Formats: sequence, C-alpha cells, structure tokens
Amino acid sequence: MTIGRSQRTRRDFLRGALATAVALNADLGIDASETVKAPNIVFIVADDLGYADVSCYGRPDFRTPHIDSIAAAGVRFLQAYANSAVCSATRTALITGRYQYRLPIGLEEPLAGRPQIGLPPEHPTLPSLLKSIGYNTTLIGKWHLGTLPKYGPLKSGYDHFYGFRGGALDYYSHRNGAGDDLWDDDVPLHQNGYLTELLGARAARVIDAYARVHKPFFVSLHFNAPHWPWEAPGDETESARVAKSNSGLFDVDGGTQKTYQRMIEAMDEQIGHVMAVLERNGLRNNTIVVFTSDNGGERFADTWPFTGRKTELLEGGLRIPCIVSWPARLPQGVRSEQVCISMDWLPTLLAAAGTSPDPAYLPDGINLLPVLGRNATPVPRKLFWRYKANAQRAARDGVYKFLKILDNTFLFNVVEDPLERANLKERLPDIYKQLTHSWLEWNSTMLPEVEESYTHAFSGKELADHYGAKAPDGKPDNPRPVVDK
Repeated sequence: MTIGRSQRTRRDFLRGALATAVALNADLGIDASETVKAPNIVFIVADDLGYADVSCYGRPDFRTPHIDSIAAAGVRFLQAYANSAVCSATRTALITGRYQYRLPIGLEEPLAGRPQIGLPPEHPTLPSLLKSIGYNTTLIGKWHLGTLPKYGPLKSGYDHFYGFRGGALDYYSHRNGAGDDLWDDDVPLHQNGYLTELLGARAARVIDAYARVHKPFFVSLHFNAPHWPWEAPGDETESARVAKSNSGLFDVDGGTQKTYQRMIEAMDEQIGHVMAVLERNGLRNNTIVVFTSDNGGERFADTWPFTGRKTELLEGGLRIPCIVSWPARLPQGVRSEQVCISMDWLPTLLAAAGTSPDPAYLPDGINLLPVLGRNATPVPRKLFWRYKANAQRAARDGVYKFLKILDNTFLFNVVEDPLERANLKERLPDIYKQLTHSWLEWNSTMLPEVEESYTHAFSGKELADHYGAKAPDGKPDNPRPVVDK
C-alpha cells in the first residue's frame, strides 16, 4: 500500500508547538505567562497484565506500592481500553495513534513468523514526532513490530533500543522460540540476569544519563512481565525446564498464582527504581509517567469485575489498568471515568510536548489532556474493535457495547453490567441496530481481514474453563454495511 508523507518544516513544528502549549495551559487552567518547558515522558507498558492485577485497581493478595504511588500522584482511569486483545496489534495503535487495522501489521493477532510484515519505517510514530522537535528517544524492552533488516525501533523514531524484537523472551536464557533475541541497538547481546531486572536497570541508567544533557526525553519501558513463560526471580531451574518443554515458551504446563504474583512484584520493584532516579535528578515534577498494559490479562490474571481474557473482546480482554502522572500540570489522586484507549496517547503526549500529529496521518485517538482536570466532565467516545479468531466484533458508544462472537450477538450496558451477563439486544433493539450499523460503517474504512494473517484464541484443550471451545479456523470475515433503503 502507498503511504502518504507530510512535508512539514521545523518552523511549522515550532509554530504548532507554541499554539498547542498555549491551548494546553488554557485547558489546564495555567497562567499563560508561566514558563512552558517541554516535559520528559516515561511510558511504562506491562505485558498481559489484568485490570485488577495491581493493588490500586483491587488486587487483594499482594501490593504494588510503586505503581500505586504513580496513581496517588496522578490520574487513574477506570474505563481504559486496549486497542486489541493481543499485543502487537495494540502496540501498532499505540505508536501510530491510529486504529491498527489501517496497516497490514495491525491485522496480525499477534505478529508471528512473517518477516515481510512490520511497522513501515516511513510512517510517523510517537517517538519520531517527538524526536523531530528535539526529544531524545529510547525503547527499553519489547518491540514486536517487525524484524531486521526491514523493521525495527531505530527505523521508527527511537535513537536507542535495548530489549527484544519478538513477542516473548525467556527471562533467563533470553531466547525466544527461534533463538537469542536480546539486543543493544541493532547488535545482538549476551547478558546474564533476570529480564525484568535488566530492563529496569537499563531504564534507570538511561534516565540518569539523559538528566545530564538537559534535553527532554521520551523513554518507553516495555516490560515482558507478566507474560509467559512463568518465571519469577530465582527460577533459573524453571527456565531450564521450559527450554526442554514440548510447548516451548508458551509454557502451558507451568506457572502458579504465586509465581505470577512474584513476577508482578519484581516489575513493580523496577518501576520503583525508575521513579527514584527521576526524583534523585529533580525530574519528577515535570515528567509525565504513564503506566498501562498492552491488553487484558492471561490465565493467571485478575480481571475482576470483568469476564474474558487476552484474545477475547469481552471486557476482560480489553480493559486495562491505565495511570498518568504529571505533577507539574495534572491533579493528584484523581479517579477518572473517561473512556480512553491506547491510541489516545500519541495525540495526548504530543500536545503535552507542544506539538501535533502529522496532518497526513491524522490520529483516530484523542488528546486526553482537557479531560484530566480534577472536575473535568468525561467526553463521549465511540470505539470499535474486531478480532479475526472466532469472528469477534465489538463497539462501545456511551454505556452500551455491541459484541459478536461467532454467530452470537449481544448488547450490554457495561457500566451497570461489567460482567456482560444481561443481553439487551431484544429489549433495546434500536440501540442494538444503531451500534451494529456503526460498526459496519467503521469497518468499511479499515483494511479487510486476510486469510494469511495470524490469529490466536484459547481452546478447551488449552484452558479448562473454555470447555467446548475449538481452535479458530483463521478464516476472514468481511461483512459489508447494510444500505438503508
């Protein structure tokens, strides 16, 4: 497909930055005479973390004090969604600010074994747009948006990269299903240690170094935790067992609730080290810190009060913890009912930095800054999803959600009925018809599903609570909008 390009100059960027900064100050009630300094940004993504897997979202059996401290110093979203129920599709939306289905890589659920597919280097991204206005940019952790030689973090806006390119990595051997996959920029790296701790330590060192050059920075810290294989600190023996398993890293016979807990606690500890470095360098006040997940939780996750999990468009597969803190500009200790989604972060963070998206690639997400005030009124959202496995479709408009799985269709009030139990489609036929029509209209503007794209869903063979569920056939389903006569 042909991708358009923007020809904006640096002067255009600076003009847009000034206008955006003035608008931002007005949105947040800040005196326009106050000096505007571009904020640093630390964007932390957990992998397969359930909505209630951290204590500030209700996890009852252990604490995550450092993640909780970000919430105490910022805004905690109660209605945050992932763009997809799997990782690489959501990461496409996160980095581009657009529905992932606009790009071939966004059709992968997730990206697996297709080296010709990846994030086009010419597509503007959150790091590339920040880099163009003077930000230093680094990705630490998971990429999963295409492999060398065609694709990679350094080709899509990051100055530096330390982490892995695939979808999963053993926490000790640092191998994926195909071989070693730990990198320092584009150089393979062999390093001993527990992956979560290595990522946290590198993030702390990078921030420490950036603090000395007095330029704004954007650090993406994308943990593998708590994604399988289920290995906590000290589990080198389990790593060796997984390496010999017939299931490979997928680790269907591994893990326990206790192991999962220790994996999250290890991630929380590393986040604490990162926050301490910001404090030590006097950067915390003017640093935006975002903490979120790429999709809903997997087999050991706590997704209460929702049903469903990763690979499913039920709320448990899409609802995620999401926290933003910026002490210099945002209120602290606030809970927000604003509906938001992963692709909102590109326009939001660009606005905070004083710039705007490339007009040739207008975002589908929105700038959330105007609704982050203490007494801000949530703005209405209309959001759409699809997932090829089991022909899943979903749309949310206000409190209502349309959901389709195979040939079964539903209408739920997900505010009053977050478990998605009471099917209202017969009771509220007009709303059901309106939402299904909206989904069809939206879907007609996206790339069609294709047979060759990968998709995954859990079957009864893999998870006992999915008894009767069969492996998906991977066939595309491309319905056309109904033309009203």
